[in-house]
Parts: sequence; structure tokens; C-alpha cells
Amino acid sequence: MKCVSVVGIGPGNELYLSIAAKETLEESDLIVGYKKYVELVEEYLPEKEYLYTGMTKEVDRCKMALEKAAEGNAVSVVCSGDAGVYGMAGLVYELSVDYPDVEIDIVPGISAVLSGSAVLGAPIGHDFAVISLSDLLTPWELIEKRLALAGEGDFCICLYNPSSHKRKDYLKKACEILLEFKGEDTICGYVRNIGRDGEEYHITNLLELKDTEVDMFTTVFIGNANTKVIDDKMVTICNIMKDVHKIEEIRKEVAMNCSKLGSGDTDLQFTWQRNINMFTL
Repeated sequence: MKCVSVVGIGPGNELYLSIAAKETLEESDLIVGYKKYVELVEEYLPEKEYLYTGMTKEVDRCKMALEKAAEGNAVSVVCSGDAGVYGMAGLVYELSVDYPDVEIDIVPGISAVLSGSAVLGAPIGHDFAVISLSDLLTPWELIEKRLALAGEGDFCICLYNPSSHKRKDYLKKACEILLEFKGEDTICGYVRNIGRDGEEYHITNLLELKDTEVDMFTTVFIGNANTKVIDDKMVTICNIMKDVHKIEEIRKEVAMNCSKLGSGDTDLQFTWQRNINMFTL
């Protein structure tokens, strides 16, 4: 079958691989990807045929996959995390216009914003933004604008690609921008090697994060005004409990007023009782 499946493999550990992703990889004649991700898949599917390229060779490996599929092979392109979140799904579709006979299938995976969040606790329990600090494909000026707007909106923020050999100070620059909108004590966290050997996480604040050294295998989380630390976990409160307490106060007030009514005030009693029922949790 002439098909390219773009498969999100999650953090890399087979335990986080979806059933659909596992079945797609098992049914593939060829698996293509960045060398590091291919090696992760090779650990649990050693019998498969693999082709890989290095960093910045995304176009080459997607073309390679499409060419092999056009020859009649079932090919999988593997991506860490999810195929559509900074993955190869968009690029494969873009290049596929030159291969009209090749079918494209996207198989989702667990992105680092989700798997990293689970390690830290619940850091994205409310509206959040995901921003990559890599300026290989996006001008730094645009990244700065996105950071500023996310900070101004008090979004929880997840940062991908926070640092590299050539971008050692990018996380510091990002934190300096966010400190214009968020407090120094804003709860932050970061996870390294999510779902792999050597996994570790740390919780800190925005001021301390500014001077923290991280690498390309680290995912960073920055909280909002309602983020706190609970049992050494980063938790963003979504105000549900505040609403619960408010509703309970209203129910008590309505019940008290209802009890003060005389036996002849049947219509008013009915109205109060209906109001009580409206606030039943």
C-alpha cells in the first residue's frame, strides 16, 4: 500500500506509545526518522528496516519516506511527542502534493506538554500557551512577541526547545520578557528526559528560572497567578473550589430565607425552593 503514516511516539518509552501507533509501526515496511527517535523505536521493534537523518534534515527524510511509499511500501515517519505538535505532519502534507498517489495518515502521540505536565503535577490546569524558543524556523522577534502576549494574558506557558549549544541564553531572555508581566515568585517547573532514563523534575520560581541552565531535552513550564506548590507538585488552580464555596453560601442564604416564610406564603416558598434546587451541586 502506498502510504506514509506520521506517527507520534510520545516521550520514547514504549509504555507511552498508543495502541494505534504501535500497530502502525508493526505493520510498516520501513520506519524513517531523526536518528535519536529511530533509536528509541528500535529498542522495542529491532526487526524493522530503518532509515534516518540528522538534525535539520527534516525535508530530506520526509521526501525519502514519500519516495519509498510511492514505490509501494507502507512507511512510517516517527516524531517524538505528537506528530502535529512541532512534528512532521505538516511538512509531509506539504511535500505530498508531488506524490498524489501516496496516502497520508496521522497517528497522534503524547506531546511533551502533556507528559511533562503529568510529571510536575498539574501545571496547565487552565488556559495555556505552548511556545518554542527555537529560532531556526521562526524569527526571534516573533518569538519575543508571542512570549509578551502570553505573559500579558497571564497564560500558563510551556516552553519547548528552551536551550541548545547555540542558544544558551534564550531561556534567560524569555524569562526577562515574562518578568515584565508576571511576578518574580511565579511558580515554574521543568522536566528533563520525560519518560526516559534519567527523568528528573524541578520546581522553582520565575526569577530563579531565569538563571537556570537547561538543555534541548528539557521542557519548561511557567505558571499563572493561580499556580501554587502542593506536596512538591506544581498545580494551577482553576477556581472551581471558589465557585463551589460561593454556591454553598448562596444555598444557605436561600434556605434561611425560605425558613422565615409563613405557611401562607406558598408561592414565595415555591420560588425560594426552586432557587435552592438551582444551586444543588
